[in-house]
Amino acid sequence: MKREHLDFLADNPFYTKRFAWYVGRRCRASTIKDVAEELHLDWQTVKALDKQYMATQLARAGTPGPKAIGIDEISIRKGHTYRIVVSDLIRRRPIWFGGEDRSEASMAQFYDWLCERKAKGIRLAVMDMWKPFRNAAMKRAPQAAILFDKFHIMRHLGDALDKVRKTEYGRLSGKNRRYIKGQKYVLLSHRENLTTDGKASLKALLAANKRLNTAYLLKESFGQLWDYKSEAWARRFFENWKASLKWQRLEAYEKFAEMIERHWDGIAAYCRPENKVSLGFVEGLNNKIRVIQRRAYGLRDEEYLRLKILTSMLPKI
Repeated sequence: MKREHLDFLADNPFYTKRFAWYVGRRCRASTIKDVAEELHLDWQTVKALDKQYMATQLARAGTPGPKAIGIDEISIRKGHTYRIVVSDLIRRRPIWFGGEDRSEASMAQFYDWLCERKAKGIRLAVMDMWKPFRNAAMKRAPQAAILFDKFHIMRHLGDALDKVRKTEYGRLSGKNRRYIKGQKYVLLSHRENLTTDGKASLKALLAANKRLNTAYLLKESFGQLWDYKSEAWARRFFENWKASLKWQRLEAYEKFAEMIERHWDGIAAYCRPENKVSLGFVEGLNNKIRVIQRRAYGLRDEEYLRLKILTSMLPKI
């Protein structure tokens, strides 16, 4: 017996590829359950058709040869279970998802997958200040400049500001506490993102507490560091910023300044014209991944999550 191969059929022979692509396009914006109910299909059937659609997307996109990569980790379930996501910052798409944790060995799996020839073409690696990521890049792509992600650094500074808030709340008593209690979100948010009431609360908080006002202004001004085109001017700005901490009794900020000092080379690298890439892409991808996970109430099938992430920025077919 022989069976003729028909190119227009999906992997599931009950459906055509055209229908599978339609299901895949619907699953880009809806959950499997919603699509299954709409099309009167079994949940597993919709998932299988969606996986075939995404696998075809990846095949059409081809094997990347990135010049600038962004490295980050995501939590896939509770209990500190992490996977690494690597993005092509020039083509603005994730290209690899894998590893068992955040270790150097897991990061090395990406360079094994990319191959030594393409790893030599990487000129810039953007990452947080996690040492295993940096060590792997230095070993497997030594020609690449290492740049520490602005958003992770500013997150560390936000944590320092929150420590100052907690310290002040513990130091004060009585009526003076009421301006600080419950104002964490107001203090850590960008002013333009606050509502009218939030801006009023922030103004009252900063007027009532001089130390918090100083810490807030220092946090807001630090973002200017990435505006400089000269490393010398960036260094002068940082030295002036660090000098302004003197006599302020902001211990959390002093520790933050020491951390910046230790990682200065990876921050100052952004001043070079050849390293000007979109630093917000990795953070935007992280938000997109969290939306994917929330929409499915957490994905237990890791291969399905991998496909969802890697095709999230690819065009429809």
